[in-house]
Amino acid sequence: MEVITEQQILEFVGQYIWPLIRISGVLLAMPLIGARVVPARVRLALAFVLAVLVSPLLPPVPNDVPLLSLSMLNIGVQQLLIGLAMGFSLQVFMQIFVLAGQVIAGKLGLGFAAMNDPSTGVSVPLISQFYSITVTLLFFSVDAHLLVIEALAASFYSIPIGPTGLDRQALLMIVGLGSWMFSSSLVIALPLLTALLVVNLAFGVMSRAAPQMNVFAVGFPLTLVFGLLLMWLSLVSFLPNFNTFMYEALQFMQNLLQNP
Repeated sequence: MEVITEQQILEFVGQYIWPLIRISGVLLAMPLIGARVVPARVRLALAFVLAVLVSPLLPPVPNDVPLLSLSMLNIGVQQLLIGLAMGFSLQVFMQIFVLAGQVIAGKLGLGFAAMNDPSTGVSVPLISQFYSITVTLLFFSVDAHLLVIEALAASFYSIPIGPTGLDRQALLMIVGLGSWMFSSSLVIALPLLTALLVVNLAFGVMSRAAPQMNVFAVGFPLTLVFGLLLMWLSLVSFLPNFNTFMYEALQFMQNLLQNP
């Protein structure tokens, strides 16, 4: 009867379990795959497949960690935090377009026209949902998911499996994603907001020239029509913005992993 030794268990944990934890953290926090509509079994199966594929490419992992010790728990927690940080950066990238849609919807007066987002479970304006679906289709059409898998495999060389993980500087970089999200969403929404400002100024001049005209009754449908037309025209710059922000998100992941 073959006896499984403690050393064999440690080698199995280092070769499969710790990579599985990091990969699971990425799939849990990243958009699309980490959405609520994706069953947990599907994410777990995908994480297991990726762990099996990545395990032969891993650098040497520590195999002298005592079994069921705090050191082993610390390594597992560090892998989970690294995976969550990578997935969160992609989540912020997706929220750029959702936030831009909320700003545009508020300016058009469509803030009340909201629907439930199946990926997050919260109500978002229709324009945000339209942008979210468009970004999802572009994400898979440009094979961005393959770039994420490539970055995930490279992360095991940038931050090898061990007791050390993300430091204080890396956490500050993650916090700085908030300013990047707001500024990038403003870049998307600013042309449309500027055009709608000109339209509102025109209605202001009309109200002064013809005080008897009900600006609110006339202005709202015209603003909505002009806004939708301008949003349709602004779709020309949607793909360039997507490529730019996707590159910045992947660049952030690379800098985050090289920071330690």
